[in-house]
Amino acid sequence: MPLNELILFSMLLLLSTVLLATLADRLRIPYAILLVLGGGVLGFIPGIPHIELDPELILLFFLPPLIYSSAWLTSWHRFRKDFDFILLLAIGLVLATMVAVAVVAHLFIPQIPWAVAFVLGAVVSPTDTVAAGTVIKGQGLIRRISSVIESESLVNDATGLVAYRFAVGAAVTGSFSLVNASIQFFVVSLGGLLIGLLVALIASFVHKQLEDSTTQVMVSVATAFASYILAEKVGVSGVLAAVTTGLYLGQHAATFYSSETRLQANSFWNVLTFMFNSFIFFLIGFQMQNLLYHLSRYSLSTVFVYILLISITVVVVRMFWTFASIGLLHILPASNKQLGHNVSWRYAAVIGWTGMRGGVSLASALAIPIMIASGAPFPERDLIVFLTFGVILFTLVVQGFSLAPLIRWFKVDNDPTLREETRDAIIASTQAALQKLDELKSGQDETGESDERLQKYIERLKAYYEKKLALLEQSNEDTESVRKRRKATQDRFRRIQREIHQEERGSLIALRKQGEIDDQVFHTIERDLDLEEQRLYQSENPRPVLVIPSVTPPAHPDQDISSSQGNT
Repeated sequence: MPLNELILFSMLLLLSTVLLATLADRLRIPYAILLVLGGGVLGFIPGIPHIELDPELILLFFLPPLIYSSAWLTSWHRFRKDFDFILLLAIGLVLATMVAVAVVAHLFIPQIPWAVAFVLGAVVSPTDTVAAGTVIKGQGLIRRISSVIESESLVNDATGLVAYRFAVGAAVTGSFSLVNASIQFFVVSLGGLLIGLLVALIASFVHKQLEDSTTQVMVSVATAFASYILAEKVGVSGVLAAVTTGLYLGQHAATFYSSETRLQANSFWNVLTFMFNSFIFFLIGFQMQNLLYHLSRYSLSTVFVYILLISITVVVVRMFWTFASIGLLHILPASNKQLGHNVSWRYAAVIGWTGMRGGVSLASALAIPIMIASGAPFPERDLIVFLTFGVILFTLVVQGFSLAPLIRWFKVDNDPTLREETRDAIIASTQAALQKLDELKSGQDETGESDERLQKYIERLKAYYEKKLALLEQSNEDTESVRKRRKATQDRFRRIQREIHQEERGSLIALRKQGEIDDQVFHTIERDLDLEEQRLYQSENPRPVLVIPSVTPPAHPDQDISSSQGNT
């Protein structure tokens, strides 16, 4: 594609994704669905330059940072707690889906031989990390469910890609050894874990030597690609390597990231993941026109029936396997029963229904070789690619659209432990702060090097934390009606704060416009206002609903403790 067409297409892609994502937000639907549909429509508009989606673009450019960032945010505590269940889904379900799809495809699509049917099964067997994350985001799922879904989709990408490698090899060469495949699966998986851990340890050491926030953010991006690409070069699982690296660094980042680095990293990764997710789904939809062109020798009605058959198989197998896994966990030894008893049939139904496929499946289908070892064309390659596209579209649209009503119907959109856990954590950290202040005060008394202003500041800080602790403990005894009245009062205070911030910002803009302050002064003060407004925004949109009065700590010894009726 000429450079000017590439630039034009890139601008069109960026503009379209922004508009469609904004529309999806207004309509309160997962933006992945609208992007796929919008990309499909745009692909048929005359004059729009068409590009073939290179599978390497997804597997080597988009996938590593997306998997890494998802793993970074994954709770290791919950991953470890639900490990048995996650493995049953991420390994057992992938293999079961591959076999079931292969059987259905071979029986109902006569032109597909067994080896090729298993390739199709391997391609559509794993759920997609990106698809699952974008669809469940903002649905208010109970943490237990969302953790299982996201953790499963991280690991099953690796299982699916390894199974795909063996299935394609069997289809190309005409030979397959279950023993060799099992040994290679173990080696590839273990190798990915070891390389991921090695890269994580090296990255952790590098981060500890750095102080500049921007440099640390860039190192985090390089780490995502280094882990994945190094593992792939060695011949092991790049997905598992990126997952391992992200999990390890996500759990240890608090020890080497400064507050400024965390703010910059969060902002950067939020933008990057949103942009990459949007591009992937838009490009998936954009391939529809090309895929239909290559499918001209087939009857569309027949192909759509095939898509429906494969999609229903994928959904039914997932639902059955999820419920069967819960039942199996009930009969395992006592050490494993906790999960089985805690995951109800409502949880299982939602987990079973969240089986969206995405970019990894399409990239795998597009990466199928053109020819087999004999030099003959790969059997029914174009049909497999289009069937994969159809399954992606079916799971995204049908399951994605119906997921929110299903969550509300089963009443799994309100985590009953989140508020209590948040309050207990804040109480524990507040008590730790009070203990440290007592140590600082007694240390000054023992050395005899007491500074009056410093002592005064410590006393004021102690009063702040004591007041905060008292308010936290009081909030535990509040009734629901008291919390509602308090929230209404907080909302009024926040509106006043927003108006004050707008007036401050307007005054700054006027001073700069009149030339009375320099841009450097303007941006310095503007940054302080931005931080205050961001704190206000977080209090208006808290993830855990913990409505209590808050107090503002004194910034210097002469400042009084101020009450701000915010949200702690």
